[in-house]
Amino acid sequence: MKQRAATLVIMLLLFVAGAMPTSAGQESNSQKDQKADKKDQKKKNSRSDPDAIGDRDVGKGMNFYSLEKEIALGKSMAQQVEQQSRLVEDPVVAEYVNRVGQNLVRNSDAQVPFTIKVIDADEVNAFALPGGFFYVNSGLILAAESEAELAGVMAHEIAHVAARHGTRNASKAELANWLSLPLIFLGGPAGFGARSLAGVLIPMKFLQFSRGAEREADFLGLQYLYKSGYDPLAFTDFFEKIQAKEKSRPGTLAKAFSTHPLTPDRITASQHEIKTILPPKSEYVVTTSEFAQVSDRLRVISNRGRIEDAKDQKGRPTLRKSTKQPPVTDQSGNKGNDEENNEGEDDEKPTLKRRQ
Repeated sequence: MKQRAATLVIMLLLFVAGAMPTSAGQESNSQKDQKADKKDQKKKNSRSDPDAIGDRDVGKGMNFYSLEKEIALGKSMAQQVEQQSRLVEDPVVAEYVNRVGQNLVRNSDAQVPFTIKVIDADEVNAFALPGGFFYVNSGLILAAESEAELAGVMAHEIAHVAARHGTRNASKAELANWLSLPLIFLGGPAGFGARSLAGVLIPMKFLQFSRGAEREADFLGLQYLYKSGYDPLAFTDFFEKIQAKEKSRPGTLAKAFSTHPLTPDRITASQHEIKTILPPKSEYVVTTSEFAQVSDRLRVISNRGRIEDAKDQKGRPTLRKSTKQPPVTDQSGNKGNDEENNEGEDDEKPTLKRRQ
């Protein structure tokens, strides 16, 4: 009986001795797992991690518009754009540009579906309305030398929508107007002056915000371009080329696009981003044969449109000024001889002589 009890005690001690390191090890592993989870969660929510794209909220900030209202607002604006513009209806061009854009959207933080169309316009321009209504000028496609350059501009515009810059900016405007309303009740010249001053200061704040929004669109757009497999260097290369063209030939850029070209500090920031947060890949997409085919096709379509416009102009009546000079009137009011008045014209007419 005593032997049996001793045996049980020894087994219990061995069990406890064996279990203690295991328990300590389990506790250590648990702590490691918790730290790893926190690290993964931090990485997941990081705006600087391209692998976290789609699982992070980049549109945070004051916003009076729900996503549903934002889409409705963008749809209303899009109807106005299309009423005043001529769209490229060619299915090959439209489908290609839409496909490039939708690939970028899939690799973005955007929370709304995108509708992408091509506008028949020579200006180098692209713009995205709130709610994902996106327009690309044919002039931008023809100005790009590669698919990656075109995708870089499109990624920048998609970033504006993903970050909800349009409605956040509109919310700031509404708040600023609301805050300035009580100034009306001050009365008299003082109240009017304060109200006017508020109206002057607000646009300056929007301008500063706009610059910040452009920098954020650069930051996010580069990640979307990289995530989609394109060479991120094409992003800054294209804007530098366009800036050079604008200097040599003013008017190349549309007014709405004039804020897009990267200033030196934005170029430096983008290059730093490429080096620090975008891990290098062995291969990048620079361009495709389809891009070249679409560019050629679009160039033919654009030229055909100019020819048709010229034909329309040709069919219209043309007014021409008469080259005959009015008769000269002397100081007494008498008109001079027509032959004398037209003497210069007769000298310029060709003279025909009969052969002897």
